[in-house]
Amino acid sequence: MNDAAPAATQDRPEARSTATAENARPLPLAGMRVLDVTQVMAGPFCTMLLGDLGADVIKIEPPDTGDQTRSAMGFKLKGNDSMGFLNLNRNKRSVALNLKSDAGRAAFLELAKSADVVVENYRPGVVKRLGIDHATLRALNPRLVYASISGFGQSGPWSERPGFDLMAQAMSGVMSVTGHPGGPPVKAGVPVADIGCALFATYAILSAYIGSQKSGEGQYIDASLFEAALAFSIWDISEYWGTGRVPEPLGTANRMSAPYQAVKASDGYFVMGATNQKLWLRLCTELDRADLVEDARFVNISARLANRNVLIDELEKSFAKRTAEEWVERLLAAGIPAGRMNTYPEAFEGPQGSYRNMRIDIPHPVEGSVPNIGFPVKLSGTPQQVRHHPPLLGEHTEEVFSEFGFDRERFEQLRSQGAFSA
Repeated sequence: MNDAAPAATQDRPEARSTATAENARPLPLAGMRVLDVTQVMAGPFCTMLLGDLGADVIKIEPPDTGDQTRSAMGFKLKGNDSMGFLNLNRNKRSVALNLKSDAGRAAFLELAKSADVVVENYRPGVVKRLGIDHATLRALNPRLVYASISGFGQSGPWSERPGFDLMAQAMSGVMSVTGHPGGPPVKAGVPVADIGCALFATYAILSAYIGSQKSGEGQYIDASLFEAALAFSIWDISEYWGTGRVPEPLGTANRMSAPYQAVKASDGYFVMGATNQKLWLRLCTELDRADLVEDARFVNISARLANRNVLIDELEKSFAKRTAEEWVERLLAAGIPAGRMNTYPEAFEGPQGSYRNMRIDIPHPVEGSVPNIGFPVKLSGTPQQVRHHPPLLGEHTEEVFSEFGFDRERFEQLRSQGAFSA
């Protein structure tokens, strides 16, 4: 299935990442075959990225329920699949396969013999009990790249704990620096551990796949939400390692510079940053606040950081004289970074999100049309394509097994043995 960008934007290079018909070069991952034994967020996001770049992603789902996310989010669309599922599973084909049955397991092992990548996100130990673990599959296919995604990794004292984004944010320290000073615990508004883990897993899979193409040897990848969240702590842990001070929440402020945060204008908040001395002096000029330049508390970045709260109080006395939009326009004209605080609809539907084609609409056999988040990076020579709508549960079971060489008789035999039913 091809999905073209809207006609009004088709001439833009940024928009062509959704076009397919005129793209003569094969996608970078064309020929890569991925067995996706994941559900919910981190695993499906990882495999969707691979699918967007041309991989043949075969999503293996339990026959009765499918991916848990199919029924998530608490509101109904026309069909049985949630909008969350539809935004995590484009460019995949779905096979309904009962891995708890002998027939289903045997069928999966046959698929794995010619796969390039397997991605799973069961709790550590489950794939071994199912008989689809790395050691088992490697014996059948030495060049296989096998990625396990879990909450805390495959080893260590926390390895068998259930892994969710909230727990990873809390236990990695991310929540300890999120929110406002003295306030209750606050998680990041978006699932940074889930998405971060998906991104790290994707780059590891691509690296291992490139290596396997040269050496003929695959390898095992152990990715976790906990470590992904830890990897984002660069400024915070650097402060601790450098000073011995345990980092605390700063609201919208920054550990490295001030002023660099949300500030209040006459009608609400906007964000701005005078992150070096040149910008600081320019800001004081725009505010007509020569007194701040002479104030010893604000003479350099170190002083401004040490006196951040007083600094913001002083700045907001001046910002209160105009609206947020007026200040954003004025500061930008002066070369000072600034921006409005958008809602998600404003971000997606506003001038930049629209121009960059960050909403795409995918034809779907049940929903009619499904809005999806657009491709977050643009490739000039091989733009990503929507080749498959988010699949219905088991939509491609027979098709995939036929491609793997299972004739009708063998397929029906597997069906009678419970491979495709709970």
